[in-house]
Amino acid sequence: MAVELSQVVPLGRSLEEYIKIFDLKAEELKLKILSLADGPASFNAELSAQGGQVLSVDPIYSFSAQEIKSRFEAILDNIIQQVKSTPQDWVWSYHQNPENLRKHRIQVMEKFSQDFEKRSHSGAYLAAELPHLDLKDSFDLALCSHFLFLYSDYFSLDFHLESIQEILKYAPELRIFPLLSLKGKISPYLEPVKKTLSQKGYTFKIKSVEYELQKGGHHMLLIRGPKFS
Repeated sequence: MAVELSQVVPLGRSLEEYIKIFDLKAEELKLKILSLADGPASFNAELSAQGGQVLSVDPIYSFSAQEIKSRFEAILDNIIQQVKSTPQDWVWSYHQNPENLRKHRIQVMEKFSQDFEKRSHSGAYLAAELPHLDLKDSFDLALCSHFLFLYSDYFSLDFHLESIQEILKYAPELRIFPLLSLKGKISPYLEPVKKTLSQKGYTFKIKSVEYELQKGGHHMLLIRGPKFS
């Protein structure tokens, strides 16, 4: 199904945020990483500049850097206004305040768009969408930021189950953050996912991390496939 850019909220996160979100150690940054739903994150750009190996996968990569940036600029002020109008829903331990969040997202977009223009055809970015990836390579670690579980109101339990199993065909471990839905509550799919896939030999660990923006959103899920559990 072709993605419509007008329906996308393209907000990206930095390498530093990914390190905190996924509790990435220095040695793990040297691994071959599959990063799902990156959107306009600068994670790939920054880590690759340090010699890292990252494949970012997102359906919005079928659009140009300028198209993605234009959509970002169209929605940014509205997103920040929504944040300001719901102060009880946010924690400012990292970003400090809404204006700093806005500034940070702009910086991330600039790094992403410059890198995407240079390397969009180099194999660093792939336009594809879950639950079917059809990748040619295998990876040491997979990450999924701000997609699975977060959009529980838009994607079914079956979609989550298919997506997780698909990702773990290509990497022995998947880390997902956050575990909250957009409503700020733990996703209703978390326990059914764990129960269903546990029966197939998958193992799970919920880990507290240093990063929190959504109030209560400071946990990630580590999943290992049956062959590696």
